[in-house]
Amino acid sequence: MKAKSVQHLQSIGIYDEWETPPSLIRITQIKFDLSIFLDVCATHDNAQFQKYFTKEINGLNQNWFTNFFMNPPYSEIEIWMRKAWNEVQKNKVTGLILTFAKTDTKWFHEFVFDEQKNIWLAQFIPIKGRIKFFKDGVKSKNSAPYPSCWIIMRPQ
Repeated sequence: MKAKSVQHLQSIGIYDEWETPPSLIRITQIKFDLSIFLDVCATHDNAQFQKYFTKEINGLNQNWFTNFFMNPPYSEIEIWMRKAWNEVQKNKVTGLILTFAKTDTKWFHEFVFDEQKNIWLAQFIPIKGRIKFFKDGVKSKNSAPYPSCWIIMRPQ
């Protein structure tokens, strides 16, 4: 039997539209004094904010005109992180991003921590424990197979 993390990695691309528990976003906004108004990776059923982009609207092709929340499809994380970084800088908005805590990835070192310059480009907040994401509005029986983190991007 394959490890849960291996099973999950193999399922990315087949299904990677896991929904964020709403309470997790509310608590994080309060804790870090964030006012978020736009969900850039949503469905009509799981949008966390009144303004949102769906797969059909394709947030990658939109202007992120206000502070945003993003739980990107992990199969396309580098593309979404680049878009988030560009929108934060261009529109002078703040981004609250939920993703897996993989600090060895190319995108992490391009958009979160610049090892060459030894500087943080964004705020990195590891989440204690494993998140139980939702699927079609129902909480998963199993927790995520690896740790998650918050990344808060602000204009530089």
